[in-house]
Amino acid sequence: MPIYEFLCHPCNTIFSFYSSRINTDKVPDCPRCGRGLKRLMSLFATIGKAREEDDNPFPDLDESKMESVLGELAREAENVNEDDPRQMARIMRKFSEKTGLELGDSMEEALARLERGEDPDRIEAEMGDLLEGEDPFSLMKKKASKARSKEPQRDETLYEL
Repeated sequence: MPIYEFLCHPCNTIFSFYSSRINTDKVPDCPRCGRGLKRLMSLFATIGKAREEDDNPFPDLDESKMESVLGELAREAENVNEDDPRQMARIMRKFSEKTGLELGDSMEEALARLERGEDPDRIEAEMGDLLEGEDPFSLMKKKASKARSKEPQRDETLYEL
C-alpha cells in the first residue's frame, strides 16, 4: 500500500496517509485543524542506520516547490532556441532564483558568459576543468533569512487517505 506524506502549514506538522491503491490526486484535510494539506515529495526508504539529515545536503529545501519549479522550467525549455546561449542562461538563473539556491562560483562565471552571448562550446572548452572540479549543480544554500521557520513536527499516526 502506498503511503503519502502531507504538510499542514498552520499546524507545522507532517502527516502520513496510506491508500489501498495508487492515488496521486487526492489531498486530504488536516486531521488536527481541518484545513487543506500540501503533498510532499516522498523519500525512498533506506536500509541500515542512514539518517535523512546526513543524506540530504539541503534539509530545509521544499521538495514539492523544487518539483513544481522543475516542471515549469521543463515546459519553458521546450521553446528555447538552443542556438541562443542567453536563453539557456535565463532558464538556469530562473532555477536558482525560484528554488532559493545559488550555483557555485565556476557555474556563476559560465552563466555570466552565456548571458553575454558567448559560445557554449567555447566556454566549456575553456572552463571544462573548473566545471568538472566543482559540480556545477552542487548547489549551496542561500544565506538563511532571520525569520527562519521551525522544522515541522511529524505525526506518527498513519491515516487512511
